Order: sequence, then structure tokens, then C-alpha cells
Amino acid sequence: MNSKKSSQESTIALNRRARHDYFIEQSFEAGLVLQGWEVKSLREGRAQLSESYVVLRNGEAWLLGCHITPLPTASTAHSRPDPTRTRKLLLKAREIHRFAGSIARQGYTLVALKLYWKANRVKLEVGLAKGKKEHDKRSSLKEKDWQREKMRLERYAR
Repeated sequence: MNSKKSSQESTIALNRRARHDYFIEQSFEAGLVLQGWEVKSLREGRAQLSESYVVLRNGEAWLLGCHITPLPTASTAHSRPDPTRTRKLLLKAREIHRFAGSIARQGYTLVALKLYWKANRVKLEVGLAKGKKEHDKRSSLKEKDWQREKMRLERYAR
């Protein structure tokens, strides 16, 4: 029973909009450099990835636009928590160079897909993505509706 509970609660935040707006070519896992108040807020599930993306600067990866709401009990008088601060991602240099080439030459971008717990550490699933045009979005919605209808028909055929 504990394994089911921990697997369900492992996802902190999900960026559903990213799969609608982008074709996700490849995804990979990255660690995050966080402050203490941010970890406490993430344990409460107070994170939002809706407009977050990853930028590569000086051979390092940075997460921008991720909003972690500070807890009222975690903030103190001597430190002012910034909910949308730029956070460093922990990646190997080989991975950063591989994605930097794709971004520069082929018009890809790095998008934050999911924030989750893995062995008491916060991990971020980052996707190498290419933007969808409006007609691509419509066709993917039609495909999703067809898959749903097909499942319905299979269920009634039995």
C-alpha cells in the first residue's frame, strides 16, 4: 500500500500545456539546485510549471519561469523568498553540449515537462521540443478524440 501511495504522490507539478504546444522529441532527467524554503513548499505541492523553460548559458542549464509559492511559515524576516527565481539545473556537460547543438541548428527549445520526487530528491523532466503550428494542434486533438472513440467502441463491442 505504501508503494502505491508514494508513486501517486511522486509528481509535484505537471506542464500539460507543453505537450499541446510542442512536439516532444526527447526527454531527460535533471536535478535542481534548491533552497530550503523551496523544498518545504514542494513537499506541500506548491509549484507551477505552466510557463517554464530551460536556457543554456555559459555551459550551464537554467530553469526560468517556474513558480514555487513560499509557505508563510517558511519565510523569515531576514530572507525574502523569490518565487520565480532562476534555478540551476544539474546536468552533465556532455548532455548540455548535445542539446546546445540541437537548439542552435535545428530550432528546438528545452521545455520543463514534469517536476517530481525521486529518492527524496527533486527532479525535473526536460523535453527537447519543436513548436507546433495551429493545424498540427488541431490534428493532434482529432487524433486524441479518435483514440478515445475507438476505445469506447471496443468496450461496447465486447
